[in-house]
Amino acid sequence: MSFSKLKNIDYKEIWQDIKEAIAGSERDFTNTNLGRAIFILAIPMVLEMVMESVFAVVDIFFVSKLGPDAVATVGLTESAMTIVYAIGMGLSMATTALVSRRIGEKKKKEAGVVAFQAILLGVFISVLIAIPGVIFAKDFLIIMGASEKMAEEGYLYPAVMFGSNVVVMLLFIINAVFRSSGDAAISMRVMWFANIINIILDPLLIFGIGPFPELGIMGAAVATSIGRGTAVLYQFYLLFRGNHRIKLYSDSLKIRFEVIWQILKISGGGILQNLIATSSWIFLVRIIAVSGTEALAGYTIAIRIIIFMLLPAWGLSNAAATLVGQNLGAKKPDRAEKAVWVTGFVNMAFMGIMGLALFVFPDFWVRLFIADAAVVENGILALRIISIGFLFYALGMVLMQGFNGSGDTTTPSIINFICFWLFEIPLAWFLAIVLNWGLTGASIAIVCAESFLALIALYLFRKGKWKLREV
Repeated sequence: MSFSKLKNIDYKEIWQDIKEAIAGSERDFTNTNLGRAIFILAIPMVLEMVMESVFAVVDIFFVSKLGPDAVATVGLTESAMTIVYAIGMGLSMATTALVSRRIGEKKKKEAGVVAFQAILLGVFISVLIAIPGVIFAKDFLIIMGASEKMAEEGYLYPAVMFGSNVVVMLLFIINAVFRSSGDAAISMRVMWFANIINIILDPLLIFGIGPFPELGIMGAAVATSIGRGTAVLYQFYLLFRGNHRIKLYSDSLKIRFEVIWQILKISGGGILQNLIATSSWIFLVRIIAVSGTEALAGYTIAIRIIIFMLLPAWGLSNAAATLVGQNLGAKKPDRAEKAVWVTGFVNMAFMGIMGLALFVFPDFWVRLFIADAAVVENGILALRIISIGFLFYALGMVLMQGFNGSGDTTTPSIINFICFWLFEIPLAWFLAIVLNWGLTGASIAIVCAESFLALIALYLFRKGKWKLREV
């Protein structure tokens, strides 16, 4: 950019937009200048995900002090908890598509009805997960490849995580309600609130500092559950307080089976696409576990670091989904498409820088968490290979969220099925097990699959059928 162009930038106006984004905006995002709309929506969404990134890194930082077995236990549990995340994200996608569409149509009361039905579904599903999750926590670790010693010492971690999954589910769903209504700043504050509590409690409960009990790895799960549970209570307070774009009215608090069915139809595709993606992670973890605890621990740390980098990019993608839904509701499909392209290019620029930082300095990031030489070596290996595909990840996630924001959750499900189940898992098995490349082979498979996904999504998005979706 030339110096003359830099002089013409109104930095005061940019600062005003930043303050508006963080404090909360009352703008109509279907009429606001598109660049400004993306900017104002994306800032709190990115900051929301930055805090989630910090949580993921801090959590594994403290757990890593307990040794490779504890890190591997977290990795195995997280691989299964991704099923909970998949369901929560699927319900969030349906909630985003319906709430943003109703907001775009200027039907705020109907948006509140959608919100309550989504909350009911989340609670019901989480109970179905919690009961077997608590009962079979130890068996789950053994099935996933943990040793008897690991399962005996660490089973309380998955038991607490599965047992309290309702707070994860509701945190996802209610934040999607605020975000898709245009109140992204609220979602940001909720996530910061949850994770700051967790970060404070993590070392206290893991190591038994001061009056707190020393719970070991179980302490990490308890800290997470308390932090997220407190945040959910805060979310309900905000929903009923009613000073924002969306609230729960008295007649919203009734079961509306037709709305529940609509959420289920849309979320079915959302849940499926996430289950396909996350179940592929479970298979990957199982494949990597064959290479030993050090490889699994190194991969777990590498993935946490990658999540730290990816989550802000997901914040940008969520901005695209909200703008797609609201603009389709306002009968502005071309503006909805343009929002995706602009967001996609910004995301690629951001992720390109992050990928370069991980590729050039992988040892710096891994050594922040653990000193074990074998684990560090494996973490560096996975981090360097997986970071190669960051540009493709950036574009692919925005395009997929564009489909989801329109209410078309079927297309991303098909793309995920092809890329992860038919391509990634067989390739990872062949490279890691048959060719005996271990973690190297599994990491290469991840890059290939995510790049393939971005190319398919690009082709189908350009065809434009998602613009015709009615919800």
